[in-house]
Amino acid sequence: MILQQTGTRRFKAYTSKHLDELLRRAGLDDEERLKVRAVATVLPFRTNAYVVDELIDWSAAPDDPIYRLVFPQADMLPAADVARLADLLKAEAPNAEVQAEANRVRAQLNPHPAGQKELNVPRIGDEPVPGMQHKYPETVLVFPKQGQTCHAYCTYCFRWAQFVGDADLKFASDDVGRMVDYISRHPEVTSVLITGGDAMIMGEPVLRRYVEPLLELEQLESIRIGTKSLAYWPQRFTGDPDADDTLRLFERVVAAGKNLAFMAHFTHPRELEPPQVSAAVERIIGTGATIRTQAPLIRSINDDPAVWTSMWRRQLRMGMVPYYLFVERDTGPQDYFAVPLARAYEVFRDAYASVSGLCRTVRGPSMSATPGKVCVDGVMEVAGEQVFVLHFIQARDPSLVGRPFFARYDPEAVWLTDLRPAFGERFPFDPSGVALPS
Repeated sequence: MILQQTGTRRFKAYTSKHLDELLRRAGLDDEERLKVRAVATVLPFRTNAYVVDELIDWSAAPDDPIYRLVFPQADMLPAADVARLADLLKAEAPNAEVQAEANRVRAQLNPHPAGQKELNVPRIGDEPVPGMQHKYPETVLVFPKQGQTCHAYCTYCFRWAQFVGDADLKFASDDVGRMVDYISRHPEVTSVLITGGDAMIMGEPVLRRYVEPLLELEQLESIRIGTKSLAYWPQRFTGDPDADDTLRLFERVVAAGKNLAFMAHFTHPRELEPPQVSAAVERIIGTGATIRTQAPLIRSINDDPAVWTSMWRRQLRMGMVPYYLFVERDTGPQDYFAVPLARAYEVFRDAYASVSGLCRTVRGPSMSATPGKVCVDGVMEVAGEQVFVLHFIQARDPSLVGRPFFARYDPEAVWLTDLRPAFGERFPFDPSGVALPS
């Protein structure tokens, strides 16, 4: 493959210090801007010039879906919390006082859903291996220290706690040797997911430092890279100074006999429209890598079957593989963005029914919950009772994978913990003898 750079890096980030100026562009008045700034003391804000200038329809802001995707909303948090923080900002309170209140609010937002910091930490002997997670037998997640940010933050992000500057909430490591040692000790591991943050925020030399040692591990069948860079900064693969070197690294992974799976997050069809995206996708696929696409179902942004139909069809035409539709996780502003499971199933079903078989590689709606990835297969009547039909796509206990189970129908339920078992006292993943309250 002949590689050629198409420009130089012109990345420009916008952070909280630019927020008020950008909110004026959306037409928000003084009081509205103050409330949004209050939310931004709790939840992270970062975007860039590409998103601001190429993706957002400012004539439709603040209702534009891409605007809502990256800019905090005044009602994302409880009104009383926003009011307290807004009062502190208006009074120009000391930063320590503002941060103390922000930390109090964060502590109520379940910063580490599904035990992602407490339950999944791998160990070598009695020593934990920081910056890694091992939730499923065959898959290990790696969180490079240098990849703990993104080209832009999504307002719904379930890893928001990684980006607020609190060391106690982060999990990351730059100890590549420990990573390789752990994987070598666990031959059941066949896949490594390099994630963050966003793995592609790292330059090629740093990314190579994590990838190259994995190529020597014969047990590995695949290396995955989790990223939203194709949506938020496609120039990473076309015009950045190390774009060509990055693509050569991808080629080396494929040449080593590993499947390189590029896990791309696209939340709305507009993210696929710029010509830079098509060029970047073409170059990545040209290395032999596979691009699989995924995103959560988010209220007010993509909770419409037509949006998903449009995304999946366009992704297929571009050579990508639709992979997952997720349910918004039980963390951060879940109450603001979550779609009830019954509605999520309807959106997925209607979109799924509107595409060809080649798009039906997608799975969902899927909850990445504590016991595993739970898929909502439908709603039906069984023995005179209306129930959700569910199954595990992945599970901490592999014996549960693929086995259907039932939950009482609840039109308001948005997460696994909102459900109660049907036809029994407990779900199959609950500890033996422990019944959930009815």
